[in-house]
Amino acid sequence: MAFLKHFIFLMLFVSASANAVENFSLADLDGKEHKLADEKGKWVIINYWATWCPPCVEEIPELIFFHDQHKEKDAIVWGVNFEDVPEKTVRNFLEDYMVSYPILLAEPGRYSYFGPIRGLPTTYIISPEGKLVHTKVGKVSVEYLENMIKKLKK
Repeated sequence: MAFLKHFIFLMLFVSASANAVENFSLADLDGKEHKLADEKGKWVIINYWATWCPPCVEEIPELIFFHDQHKEKDAIVWGVNFEDVPEKTVRNFLEDYMVSYPILLAEPGRYSYFGPIRGLPTTYIISPEGKLVHTKVGKVSVEYLENMIKKLKK
């Protein structure tokens, strides 16, 4: 009986996760809504990060480069600020690091739209069909993202 309860919970979680991916929508610092459903046809890299997180800060130049190289072709980056700090702190940080991709705001906690946050940074790769296809906890690089997309295309 316990197995059956765990199986049902898992199926409900998977179903809820699929809907969360399709319905993912967050506002950026200027209040503009960014909807995953509007990005079908492109790979979407969703990176949960915080200003106080050293690995998050280290990967920002990689994410900027990747976004700038791919945004007109096949992929975009969305950063999701996942901390409780004043908006001015985030704006100043983004200006200092010259971040070129949209930064969305999320309530900090243990869960993202895609499941539990086990550490920052956490990066989700969404396929052009709008499906969550890969999760990475820890830093990413341009090479990692390009290789992962190439692998996932197969």
